[in-house]
Amino acid sequence: MPESELSRRLDLPKRTLALVLAGGRGSRLLQLTERRAKPAVYFGGKFRIVDFALSNCINSGIRRIGVLTQYRSHSLMRHIQRGWGFLRGELNEFIEVMPAHQRPGWDVWYQGTADAVHHNADIIRSLRSDYVVILAGDHVYKMNYAAALAAHVARGAPCTVACIEVPRHEARSFGVMQIDHSDRIVEFVEKPDDPPAMPGKPDSALASMGLYIFDTAYLLAELARDAGDNDSTHDFGKDIIPHAVRNGHAAAHHFSASAVSGNESNTPYWRDVGTLDAYWDANIDLTATVPMLDLYDDRWPIWTHQPQLPPAKFVHNQDDRRGMAIESLVSGGCIVSGQAERSVLFSGVRVHSHARAEWSVVLPDVEIGRGARVHRAILDRSCRIPPGMVIGEDAAADAERFHRTESGITLVTRSMLQRLG
Repeated sequence: MPESELSRRLDLPKRTLALVLAGGRGSRLLQLTERRAKPAVYFGGKFRIVDFALSNCINSGIRRIGVLTQYRSHSLMRHIQRGWGFLRGELNEFIEVMPAHQRPGWDVWYQGTADAVHHNADIIRSLRSDYVVILAGDHVYKMNYAAALAAHVARGAPCTVACIEVPRHEARSFGVMQIDHSDRIVEFVEKPDDPPAMPGKPDSALASMGLYIFDTAYLLAELARDAGDNDSTHDFGKDIIPHAVRNGHAAAHHFSASAVSGNESNTPYWRDVGTLDAYWDANIDLTATVPMLDLYDDRWPIWTHQPQLPPAKFVHNQDDRRGMAIESLVSGGCIVSGQAERSVLFSGVRVHSHARAEWSVVLPDVEIGRGARVHRAILDRSCRIPPGMVIGEDAAADAERFHRTESGITLVTRSMLQRLG
């Protein structure tokens, strides 16, 4: 490759604006998103879900980032302000929150993902980027966006859609595409009841990751066209991408080509943690000896904001009263005098003597009282589990007191506990 061409490729992240769509309510997470947007939901012991998209940007060299917010945005905005203010504006670097707003002459808020970006078209135009990367703020994965950018430029299509192979029965929740031999997308359908299978793989489908790369001029023109279409829902997956496909403007980028994997199998890891079962499963995955998502790989760190807390502490050394954690993640500020097994304990958790947390996701500042037992549960922030309470062992009792999924995961929140008196 000529030196000038190589230099141009290496410079691509500096010529790119990333926009993180972080305004989603995440209603399938039920009470977990009553007080916070889905991207602000806690994950992995010390992080928020949005930290993964933002960290991928920083690690990829993209340092001009806008975060579009709308639903219950206060905790998300506070997290970004406290933990992501280290970029230097004088070097044309920034992470800026772009709250939902009404444009002059408009009396509505954002009507869809494409409409949210279109509302900010003037800002995008003023930043004079050559490319725009549109990211979902509610997925967990590690990806080198610079590699995807290089592939986008080399292919020459004005629109690129990142994709991943998923089991066909799971593809109903995604946009599903078919591609030709050159990775041009020839068909795209959003959340189909009967997802089209991949050629030669009847049990698999090619799903959109909700990650798009656009030439900036093309994106702005498409957003303006879509805004004038009264029949449009103003959504990327339902409107913008299908229109690009019909006009031969969209290409696919396979996640495996730019995934960052720190695990021994090198299997690309990407999760939409949009349901309670998926959220619990992705967190518990981290307790494996060699997890598929390696948070300990310092070559691709996940950045975040966390309070200044003392180290975790395990107390007492008596046969019937010994603080222990086995195959678990235990964050700063925790004090454990009971036992945790295959669990994720977030910051400031207390597990009192003779209490047990097994296969559970325990969010910040939860207190599990003396002698309580918690199994296959998600405990929301600041819950106080009374001494002796048992959760996760009696399906009927759990369903009556809390929220229990069909697969047997029990969600417990403060309001649920308060109703018990």
